[in-house]
Amino acid sequence: GRLKHLKEQRPDKLIGVLGCMAQKDREAILRRAPHVDLIVGPGQIGNLVSLIEERERTKEPRIAVALPRRGHRRETVAQSFARYDPQRLPEAREQRHRAMVRIMLGCDKFCTYCIVPSVRGPEQSRPAAEITAEVRLLAEQGCREITLLGQTVNSYRTVEDGRQVRLSDLLRRVAEVEGIRRIRFVTNYPPDMTPDLLRAVRDLPKVCPYLHVPAQSGSNAVLKRMKRGYTAEEYREMLAAVRETLPGAAVTSDFIVGFCGETEEDFEATLRLAEEARFKNSFIFKYSPRPGTKAHELFPDDVPEAVKRRRNHELLALQNRISEEDNRRFVGETVEVLIDGPSKAAGKTADAEGGPDAEGGADAEGNPDAEGNPDAAVRSAPGGEKLQLTGRTPCDRIVVFDGEAKWIGRFARVQVEHATAVTLFGSAVWVEA
Repeated sequence: GRLKHLKEQRPDKLIGVLGCMAQKDREAILRRAPHVDLIVGPGQIGNLVSLIEERERTKEPRIAVALPRRGHRRETVAQSFARYDPQRLPEAREQRHRAMVRIMLGCDKFCTYCIVPSVRGPEQSRPAAEITAEVRLLAEQGCREITLLGQTVNSYRTVEDGRQVRLSDLLRRVAEVEGIRRIRFVTNYPPDMTPDLLRAVRDLPKVCPYLHVPAQSGSNAVLKRMKRGYTAEEYREMLAAVRETLPGAAVTSDFIVGFCGETEEDFEATLRLAEEARFKNSFIFKYSPRPGTKAHELFPDDVPEAVKRRRNHELLALQNRISEEDNRRFVGETVEVLIDGPSKAAGKTADAEGGPDAEGGADAEGNPDAEGNPDAAVRSAPGGEKLQLTGRTPCDRIVVFDGEAKWIGRFARVQVEHATAVTLFGSAVWVEA
């Protein structure tokens, strides 16, 4: 309604709806909001400028959604999004020292609960040279850590001079960019967690030993209905390969509880997998049917809401116990973090959040402002007040400690004094100059 009134007052102002929902609900959008000038799906955002020009010239609404899976070369499809990504603009990034780099768009896996393949189109990999150039530009802008993004990022494949380039090859190229200290990649598809990729993570110091590999369920019957493309046994084999090659890696997962037809036996299988895998953490969701997905079309949503809620709480409680046990291993250890900024409770002492008081005990090594005073690193915030900062380890563990605002974007070493299921608390013992 607000945009309708705006259009009436300013008919020259263009109104556009962009993204997945624009593609999925384009007809409903036009029907309910005829004042919309542009409806652009993810696969056509690269053509935004020309679409605006066409709208100006014709005075008619322009609708451009993802290119169809047939009738277009994948290279053409990939170019449609490679030309435009707002994350490349420094002012569009939440943090100057971190950046997301999209290396793929779309998906070819067709999990029955997921809408992505139908709204984002086919799996498309950007040319490695373009990605490397973008990472180099980000490094010049002061970025220290990048995350390579894809719906199934380890499915990345492209051809360069007749040779296939895989994610492991791309990681090696990106690791050569000066100024970048850390490299992450998400999200991974279990069958594509190949030996060459694991070796690249092991052999490249810049690549963080953190792997998000959604299992979704521990039941073969549920995995089959989800059309995940693997069994629980195959997932365990993948996990064993990860542990063998990367014994210190942190592995995280997604789970959907209450999926169509999930029995108590199915759910117990999921609990067993979570117990055995000992994920660093898991993102747990209650299933809800989504129009446009195969699950919505083929299967009844037959698990009662109360049962979904109970299973969600039970799996979450198990994961929290495992996460807390895992985090306690770090008490007394020193971990490296890249400082993100103030914690959600900035300005409070760590005591106020259930952690230890970090006052004192910091080593001023490498911090010229501390001038050899071991307490200065945590006491010299403006006005004498401590600022509670948060950072992340290479394995993506959140660490909270006291420090100064000017430390944001720097690396630090923190001695861990206390741990919960989601957070490590400690004191800075070194901060990058």
